[in-house]
Amino acid sequence: MDDEYVTTDDGGLPLLAAAELQDHLMVAGNDLDRLQTLLADACTALMEAFYGASGQLQTLHEQIGAEAAAQMQRHLGGAITALQFQDMASQLIAHTSRRLRSCADRLACEVMGDDEDGAAVIETAPLRPNPVTQDEMDAGSIELF
Repeated sequence: MDDEYVTTDDGGLPLLAAAELQDHLMVAGNDLDRLQTLLADACTALMEAFYGASGQLQTLHEQIGAEAAAQMQRHLGGAITALQFQDMASQLIAHTSRRLRSCADRLACEVMGDDEDGAAVIETAPLRPNPVTQDEMDAGSIELF
């Protein structure tokens, strides 16, 4: 009998299908981890640029005039909004990664059972459905983290 037709003892999901689904969940989680790293690197570069520009603006404030300085502050406010976006995106990625990991662990435990090392460890799924309730960004008063 082909492996793809072998089912669990209770007649549930075929073992091969469960293993493939678990692999897909793990790959999705790994992709999210890579995305998290890319976002963190972009955020670091953006923050360094922001602090450099902010420092330069303080130095040039008297030379360029109040209106030009205010306009530059608005541009820097846009950079802070991007940093806030990165923070929200990171929270969503981490939340989704934990949920995918929990699904993959639970699937493996339910279909394949414990292994020779003992009971399977299942990462607890996040209790809240979404860690970030905001779905859009507006510039406003900004506090640096």
